[in-house]
Amino acid sequence: MTDTLFDAKTTALVSIDMQTSVAHHAAAPHSATEVVARIASMIEPARAAGALPVFVRTTFLPDESDNLGPNLDVKRPRYPHRIENWDQLVPEMDRRINEPVVNKKSFNAFYGSDLDLQLRRRGIKTIVLAGISTNFGVEGTGRNAYDHGYDVIFVRDAMAAGTAEAHEASLKYVFPYIGRVRSTDEIIAAFKAQA
Repeated sequence: MTDTLFDAKTTALVSIDMQTSVAHHAAAPHSATEVVARIASMIEPARAAGALPVFVRTTFLPDESDNLGPNLDVKRPRYPHRIENWDQLVPEMDRRINEPVVNKKSFNAFYGSDLDLQLRRRGIKTIVLAGISTNFGVEGTGRNAYDHGYDVIFVRDAMAAGTAEAHEASLKYVFPYIGRVRSTDEIIAAFKAQA
């Protein structure tokens, strides 16, 4: 292996919320379209190197009775009239039949899901993490990946938040303490070096 960033055969490329509704999210400093395109650009190199693409999506029952509902200072919106196919993966993800889709109901994709089981059954040690939103789904999942003992690599230009300030705060104050931060180009180069 010529690259030491990760061993592709024990690495999962985990995308957070690359689903239809993401096109309607505020996204900065990168647009949702840019984030989708950058994640999509990593998928085929990951496959070619033997890494596992994993697609995490947020989904609820139609009445959202399985949505979390604690008391909060900022009320999370409920969506009684969601757009059609809101929780389906965007076509750019080009998911293959043997690639896991993990359903999450919280900011942390490990909570109440089979994500850890899917990864451990396949011998995954490193998670390359990207998606929307940087400071919620990506950060929540990254913190728990760290707690589960995974090496985590955050793809800084393949994620976005509601504001550039929120995005940068996670990149500067959280991610370096629970993993490594790299660019899409660096991740693609590391996969291609092992293909």
